[in-house]
Amino acid sequence: MKKRDSLYFNQLQDYYAENGILPSFSGIASLVGLKTTSAVSAMVDRLKEAGFLVSMPDKRLAPGPRFYERKQLLEYVPAGIPQDMVNVGSDHILIDRFLVKEPSITMIITIKGDSMLNAGLLDGDKIIVERGTTSKVGEIVVAIVDGEFTVKFLAKDKQGYYLKPGNAAFADIRAKDELQIFGVVTGSFRLY
Repeated sequence: MKKRDSLYFNQLQDYYAENGILPSFSGIASLVGLKTTSAVSAMVDRLKEAGFLVSMPDKRLAPGPRFYERKQLLEYVPAGIPQDMVNVGSDHILIDRFLVKEPSITMIITIKGDSMLNAGLLDGDKIIVERGTTSKVGEIVVAIVDGEFTVKFLAKDKQGYYLKPGNAAFADIRAKDELQIFGVVTGSFRLY
């Protein structure tokens, strides 16, 4: 993608984030400052070819498969002692593909409470939950205990399976009647 196309594309992403729709060709010209429809058409064609935009059956533009890619410029940022940065160039990550392996069985659920604090899950965090996958002892699961939902570590002892919180201020949970695993937590994120 040309450097100028990259700047135009960034403006289109911001416009889409604010409006939930991409502008018309004349709207794109106005947004990015192009003077002719042929220049807009050529730029849109390049963005389509790169997979950032697609045309819908009614000719409207829509986000393409690469529309939500985000640049990964650094390999990591140390949270401890400062170190030299390792630049990975301009790799791109699709956040959805990074977090979601199978969309048909994956959902996002909001955490409420602080019983998983020491597991790094805070009140208001979003967890990625895969339904229908086999859960293992030690994994974080969304469970249904006697008809009520909770998120905890799956644990097992001589008495059988139970749920262990990620906060010592909370007690282990054992089902009186039934313990079902709703899904396995595969990731999480939060907005600051």
